[in-house]
Amino acid sequence: MSQQPHAETFNPWSIVNLVFHHLAEQGLHPVLGVTGDPGEPAAQLLRALGIEPAAEGNRQVSQDVRQHLAEIRAAVLGDS
Repeated sequence: MSQQPHAETFNPWSIVNLVFHHLAEQGLHPVLGVTGDPGEPAAQLLRALGIEPAAEGNRQVSQDVRQHLAEIRAAVLGDS
């Protein structure tokens, strides 16, 4: 049975962080919280790009971490 591909996910706060640092590198002085929560506009941007906002972040990275932990557990504890 083939698995259905999952929608891509990404943490919207990572977008906020990226934009914040980019603006600061350009000599601007962004301030968070003055005009409201930037998380929702960041989530809307992700949706416009076809990516589902998710607090846990990138689903592929999460899956890779779980797989790596399972491999470590099997090596150390002999679990299957």
